[in-house]
Amino acid sequence: MAASFVDKATIKVTAGKGGNGAVAFHREKYVAAGGPDGGDGGRGGDVILQVDDHMSTLMDFRFKRKYAAANGADGQGKRCSGKDGESLTLRVPRGTLVRDKATGAIIADMSGSAPFVLCRGGRGGWGNRHFATPTRQAPRFAKPGLPGESREVVLELKLLADVGLVGFPNVGKSTLLSVVSKAHPKIANYHFTTLFPNLGVVYVDEGVSFVLADIPGIIEGASAGAGLGHDFLRHIDRCRLLIHLVDVSGSEGRDPIADFEAINAELREYDPALAERPQIVAANKCDLLPPDSEALARFQAYVEERGYRFFPLSAATSQGSRELMRAAAGMLATLPPVTVYEPDYVPPAPEIGTAEELTIRRSGDVWEVEGPWLERLLGSINFSDYESRMYFDRALRQAGVFDRMEAMGVQEGDAVSIYDLEFEYQK
Repeated sequence: MAASFVDKATIKVTAGKGGNGAVAFHREKYVAAGGPDGGDGGRGGDVILQVDDHMSTLMDFRFKRKYAAANGADGQGKRCSGKDGESLTLRVPRGTLVRDKATGAIIADMSGSAPFVLCRGGRGGWGNRHFATPTRQAPRFAKPGLPGESREVVLELKLLADVGLVGFPNVGKSTLLSVVSKAHPKIANYHFTTLFPNLGVVYVDEGVSFVLADIPGIIEGASAGAGLGHDFLRHIDRCRLLIHLVDVSGSEGRDPIADFEAINAELREYDPALAERPQIVAANKCDLLPPDSEALARFQAYVEERGYRFFPLSAATSQGSRELMRAAAGMLATLPPVTVYEPDYVPPAPEIGTAEELTIRRSGDVWEVEGPWLERLLGSINFSDYESRMYFDRALRQAGVFDRMEAMGVQEGDAVSIYDLEFEYQK
């Protein structure tokens, strides 16, 4: 594959963490007992995908694989909330599929122009002013910000073209594209001249146009990874119509019927639906046929017998190209629009958990307690403050954690380890 064309990339994206709530108290002259006034933390920035029509490959993601949005700022005194983290916008070519790396499920199809939020930033934590009650008038704790979402995704570019040009290398696909559109693909008389898909807009008549894609490198065995076809067969997936170009001149000693069947077999092997896609067969290089040759008539009879529309063509001299493009435009008018893939990704449930899901085990003389619910509770506790410690004790007792430990045999004075916190058990 050409170094300048990248149509698949794996990246890890992380949204910003929410800012922490502030522990602060109102301090003002002549105002006694001003009370708590800690502000909330700012929200973490999102990671957003946006279609950019000036991009044609995923080259930007080839060397940089990790992306993170900005964190929210912490809250401050005087009820000042922290600043929200700045969102990160990643630009992708139109037609990019976003898949979850672990499951392969489609998260989004970036075929439209609307931005897509891939990862949402975490919410900011509450300041201590939210925890003031008639009995707890000076809370010395606040909530931390929540982490932002994080995902590892695969970006897969599937070109948005109405018509795909398929056929063996060196049959004249690039020449035809250059004749019927303003595209300027590389053209030369050797195999694999074209190393990446080329797009061109074909203007047939006023108000009638379509996008034509030259799909390179399809040979026998392409569906199994031979040649370049394995890399680029995915770009035919969205094409509503295929133009199957065949060298009818036999200039390379090949049989047009065998070539025609070989390419169709590769399409069928890659995806059975592709073999059923509407198809026009164009016999190229007719200008190279000897006057007494029967090859064209024999190939035409073979193709039409199988229900395909047939067009003789000489892309090098433009002979027959206009008629072929008019026929393609006519067929497109009767076909459904370009395929847009529906998301089928089901996000996993957030690992918040409940107290019942905590893991309690005895390791020697120490009782270890772990779980997402407990980890989140720990983040909101200020252990240097007495009231906050009492709140932690009540939360564990009300959740039944102590009852479970006593049923398992914990004794007063036993050491209890909760992540980085260690204390003696007291009934």
